Formats: sequence, structure tokens, C-alpha cells
Amino acid sequence: MGVSANGSAAAAPRLRASGIEKRFGDVEVLRGVDFEVRPGEVHALLGGNGAGKSTLMKILEGVHQPDGGTIELDGERVSFPSPHAARAQGVSMIFQEFSLVPSLTVAENLSLGAEPRTTGGFLDDNAARRAARERLGRLDADIDPGARVGRLSTAYWQLIEIAKALTDDTRVLIMDEPTASLASNEVERLFELIRRLRGEGISIVYISHRLEEISQIADRVSILRDGQMVATEDVADVSIDDILEHMTGEQLEAPSAAAPAAARAAANGDGARPLLSVEGLATRTVVRDVSFTVRPGEVLGVVGLMGSGRTEVARALFGIDRITAGTVRLDGEELGLGSPRDAIDAGIVLVPEDRRLQGLVLMHSVESNLLLPLYDDLTKGGLIDDGAGGSIYQRFAQRLRIKTASPRTPAQQLSGGNQQKIVIAKWLASDPKLLILDEPSAGVDIPTRNEIGEIIRSLTADGKAVVLISSDLTEVLDLADRLIVLREGRVTRELRRDEVHSEPELHRLVQVA
Repeated sequence: MGVSANGSAAAAPRLRASGIEKRFGDVEVLRGVDFEVRPGEVHALLGGNGAGKSTLMKILEGVHQPDGGTIELDGERVSFPSPHAARAQGVSMIFQEFSLVPSLTVAENLSLGAEPRTTGGFLDDNAARRAARERLGRLDADIDPGARVGRLSTAYWQLIEIAKALTDDTRVLIMDEPTASLASNEVERLFELIRRLRGEGISIVYISHRLEEISQIADRVSILRDGQMVATEDVADVSIDDILEHMTGEQLEAPSAAAPAAARAAANGDGARPLLSVEGLATRTVVRDVSFTVRPGEVLGVVGLMGSGRTEVARALFGIDRITAGTVRLDGEELGLGSPRDAIDAGIVLVPEDRRLQGLVLMHSVESNLLLPLYDDLTKGGLIDDGAGGSIYQRFAQRLRIKTASPRTPAQQLSGGNQQKIVIAKWLASDPKLLILDEPSAGVDIPTRNEIGEIIRSLTADGKAVVLISSDLTEVLDLADRLIVLREGRVTRELRRDEVHSEPELHRLVQVA
């Protein structure tokens, strides 16, 4: 793609950061970073987990203050003491971590802090809903402005965040992992919007771990590694292999190929009695009639459009959403799943789609998060066996290569990929029979994604079963032995992996299911 249609290559920078420095305690996060984005340009910012991408963008959006360096907006030196100050000058950011209030409606979230009022000074709910419809309409997002956000799936949350960030005064829009929770058709809809905004002269900084997206949407790409900018290139002049080499500082080894699905199924007992059997599952939410099985040593991929019920099935199996009909059997025994504790005791665990809100206690340490499900077993006579807990932490931190300065580092200070590893590790330590993974690679870099794949394969090699829910169809095809397609809370198709020959084919099946 190279250069945007309105000639951004010849334009002066819309936003320029020069020599940016940032430290958090003893950790030097950014070291003399230079970065710029031109008018009407989509500039991709890449780097591994912990490279400093989000920190740099939070400085440009006023969340953090730099310890050194300067920022210019349309040639004028500026400072952003707060996100409000940045937005007032036309710089908005869509954060990887959601900023919505679950108890409020969509319209209330979109107007939060600038609520429309009647002439008598009262909140004007009708005006707020009209404004929300206009903002959502710009995204072609079919979302009820009166719906409570807490009842919507994460994919809807992402679309609402985009609508919230985009105003009539926006000059620079920073998108941090905007497609992490979107299915393929929602991604293309977002790309259409981005192209439209670029045509209007809006500058877009695009952060993503999905490297295949970069050639589709970006004009230039800059790559951070260990807090330093190591490359800036036109997208047309750089390959994915080049990008990976810049990101890692070395030639990236290809991930080990998964065994063909048929071979894995034979090795793990294709005719074996199902470990998990779900029949006629229904809940108070979108799930209407879902039936499937998972055998020992098998990965079942669950795909479907946004709102199809993928996450809701996971929540039901983990005892979060009340099951109103149907049966769930594990090892042939029918389960009563009235709470997550019932699921955990039976051997079913869930890595949720939103690790920060649902998977971690962010203020607690890495070690305490990893050991959280095990504290009952580690407690003797009212005291926690710190030695035993420390040994467990060390074993799983090494196994999953969790990068942290100390076991006592708060989980909120870790990169997204390392946070995801903690959530996975805490459940592996409990030795489950069935692991449910909901969007496991959202917001993680390529090496971490490969590591998660290896973890999944090691679990199935031990005879455990995995339910993999993902909007990343490449991930599903890489890992799944069988697939089910959901639509409007029902299973509409079941396929062996060897019956699907490509991602475009699977995408079509999801669309027409």
C-alpha cells in the first residue's frame, strides 16, 4: 500500500515525538524514541510484548508524562497533562484495556463526562441516545444505545470504545489492538472505516500483533524493541519476515508444525468415549440449543460471528451463566454447574476473553495470581505454605517463560502477553481435565502466540481436552482437530479439521452457517 491516497509521504508530520524517555521505578521503558505520523496516514506501530508500544502511545495521549523528549502537533510544541487535554487538541486513543462502565448503558458510556442536558439542567437521555446512534452509525455498528454494556460481549465493547474515541475534532486516532476481539467480517468493517477516516485526513496510529493486517491497512510501519525504535519503513518495502527480525533482534524460528488432525485423533483415541459431552445446552442469554463432544487429547475449535454465543457457552460450562436446559457430562458423570467452584472441582477451567477484568487481580503480585486457585491446598493449620507455593510458582513461571523482574511484581505492570501466561499458568497448576480458552492470543505477540500453541499441544498429548474459542481463524486451523460453528446460540455445523482447506473457506462457512 505504501503511501496514502492524499500524498502523506510529502506532508509534514501531523504528530511528532522526539527523544522520548520514560522510566517506571528502576525500569527504563523508553529510551530516546522518535516517532511521527503524517496527515492522512495509517502508521503501524509494532513490537513484542513489553517493547514499549502502549507506554509510548499513552504518553502521546496524556496518560503518562515523559521523563524526556518533546511532542509536536502540526508543527507546534505541545504537552498533554491529561487525556482530556490531548483529546481537546484532537488526539484520541482506543486503549487495549477497556474504559467502559459495565453498569451503564451504551449511550451513557458514549456521553460520559459530556452528558447532554435539558434546559432545566436535567440529563437528556433521548439526546444521549440520538447522539449514540449517530456515533455507532459511523461504524455501521448495530448496537442498541439503551443496552447495558455489562450484558454485551467483548467484541461489542471494542466497537463502543472506537465510537467513544472518535469525535468531530479528532486529528490523530491511536488504536491499540482494535481487532483483538473482532471476527473477520467485523475486522473488514473496521478497515473500511479506517480507510474512510484516512481519506478525511485523519492520522491513525495502529498497534497490532496480527502482522497479516499490516499490509492490508497501513502505509508505514515502525518497530520498537526493548524501548528503542529500531526501524521505520514503508509497508510496501518490508516483509513479515523482516518485521519479525526487527521485533526479535534475531531470525525467528518457525513454530513446530502441528500433527495432521487425523493423525492426532488416531493417536489420542478417535473412537474414545468423550471426556466432555454437552447436550441441548441453553442459558438465559443467547445460547439456545448447543450440543457437542470433546474427546481426551482433542482440541475442539469453536467459531462464529460476533453475538453467536461463543463466549456464553464458555461462561455456562464454567458455571458463570445459569444453565436453563440441557446436560453437561464430564467423564460420563452429569454435572451441576451452579458456580465456577463447581466447574473447578470437576476439572473444568476457563481462560476468559478479558484477562484484565476477568482473569487477574491486577494489584496483586504475579505469584499470588498464579497461586490463587491453589491456596486452599497450600493452607495447613490456617497458614499458607510459602515454600510449596514458591516451588509451584517457579515451575510454572519457567514452563511458560513468564518475564517479570520479581514474583512480587504487580500483575498490572506486565505486558499483555505475560499477563495472559499468568492466567493460563494458574489453571495449569490446578491440573484440569478440560481447559476452555476464550481468545487466548488476543493482544499477544507472535512468539507468545506460538508458545500458547505449544502449551495446548502438550496438554492434549497428556490426554487432556481443550475447547478453543477464537475469532482468529488461522489460530483455529493451526490447533483444532474438529470445529463447530455457532450462529444465534445454536450449532449449525460440525467439521473435522481436514474438511477445511483454508482460512477463506472457513470464513465463508462461518458467514453462511
